[in-house]
Amino acid sequence: MDGVFGPLYSYGVQALRIFKPKWFLAENVGGLRNSNEGNALDSILEEMHKTGYQVFPHLYKFENYGVPQARHRIIIVGIRDDLNLEFKIPSPGRYTDINVSARNAIECPPIPENAFNNEKTNQSLQVVARLKHIRPGQNAFTANLPKDLQLNVRGAKISQIYKRLDPDKPAYTITGSGGGGTHVYHWKQDRALTNRERARLQTFPDNFVFFGSKESVRKQIGMAVPARGVQVVFEAILKTFAGIKYPSITANLESRTSRYFEQLQLLEKRGQYAGKKSI
Repeated sequence: MDGVFGPLYSYGVQALRIFKPKWFLAENVGGLRNSNEGNALDSILEEMHKTGYQVFPHLYKFENYGVPQARHRIIIVGIRDDLNLEFKIPSPGRYTDINVSARNAIECPPIPENAFNNEKTNQSLQVVARLKHIRPGQNAFTANLPKDLQLNVRGAKISQIYKRLDPDKPAYTITGSGGGGTHVYHWKQDRALTNRERARLQTFPDNFVFFGSKESVRKQIGMAVPARGVQVVFEAILKTFAGIKYPSITANLESRTSRYFEQLQLLEKRGQYAGKKSI
């Protein structure tokens, strides 16, 4: 909260005060729940609430929503107080039959060689030699590497270093940048994924063109929220405003908003309040 990037949320709060949109959506990593002993998320929700919004936070596990990637993100939907609308967390039930394996995402259908953003990364001979000893799902620290190929790392050992995809599972969370083996590596071929393959794991359509250098595109793809996952949330927001019911689940994060609506329901039962729009 006190770091270089921590206060960025305050600019969003300031925008809410000035422009007062009917609704907003904010996103952050799942680790925010534990930041500052859990106080960081509470403070952010409180600030959003004070600007005149009911806020509905939830930790979305996107592999449960048809995304071929185990990407877990906190998404906060805010709806202006005076609209008296309650947002429900969309249920993942309708997506259970979708094949979210990395293999299905990358190979079905095959990516044409001349597809946009499909340039291959040149791997050094040492990287290729290292990958030959790493099985699907393993990384540089869990694989049985010869001594001359082992990494001399002290302290924390990042699990994504030279990690191969497991083709039969959703991909692990792909990142926006980094060096030293932080690319996403193919489960069989001794190479990093192309940006187009990474884009498929992020559920961008093949006709979505990224502009910039190969490394710039890598960052754009890695920093994005999966397109299909965001679509699920946006559709739920639009249905909330249209008064259309949709399957929902209980939020896994609590805010003052949930208690707000519990109080309204109590008042409704007592006949003391009739203003909340129920969906």
